[in-house]
Amino acid sequence: MKKNVLITGASRGIGAACARTFARAGYDLYLCAQRSLEPLLQFQKELPSAYGISCHVSLCDVSSYEAVRALFADIPSLDILINNAGISHIGLLQDMSPAEWERLMSVNVSSCFYTAKCAIPLMLAQGHGRILNVSSVWGGVGASMETAYSASKGAVNAFTRALAKELAPSNIQVNAAAFGLIDTDMNQHLSESELRSLIQEIPADRIGSCEEAAALLFQLAHAPAYLTGQIVTMDGGWT
Repeated sequence: MKKNVLITGASRGIGAACARTFARAGYDLYLCAQRSLEPLLQFQKELPSAYGISCHVSLCDVSSYEAVRALFADIPSLDILINNAGISHIGLLQDMSPAEWERLMSVNVSSCFYTAKCAIPLMLAQGHGRILNVSSVWGGVGASMETAYSASKGAVNAFTRALAKELAPSNIQVNAAAFGLIDTDMNQHLSESELRSLIQEIPADRIGSCEEAAALLFQLAHAPAYLTGQIVTMDGGWT
């Protein structure tokens, strides 16, 4: 029987690269994004014919429990959940509004709770499962001007470690990938000089690709079952 994977934030960046990577390996896909349906529809047209898989797409605001619950109503079974959806906020904490804080925490942290809450019963029913959370190196060391984002990813890391302990007896592994500087839209605010300055700090002397990030997530999805509760860093030696 084919395995399937749900990828949130799948319309671009790491999520889109994951969709291609898992489709290439023969996984049936459930893909969602908050606003960008057109890229998902393109995946739905291209990936099944290229790899002989099924591809279900939908718009879903993962910061809403009702929206996530409606998404899962159309998912009868699930092998892998990839919590990739996320947003950032650049600026001084004192200038951030409470509404901006709450929105970021809802998208980056609460969404992991909502999707896991819905996915766990499906995984328990089949006796196995993998939950993979996309984190950041800032969740471990923090970043100036990105206090809220750093706090949210620190929460994702703690959520990952704790849930892994809770689910380990049920053969459900929970891990996170903490990425450094990856070539995603989230980093498009950086000027050329800022980007050059950051790259100079990275021993690998370059920015990482979304395909490399997807490859790590794929490896975590197929790692030995004894690997759980881990925050695996991929940052070119940066931190």
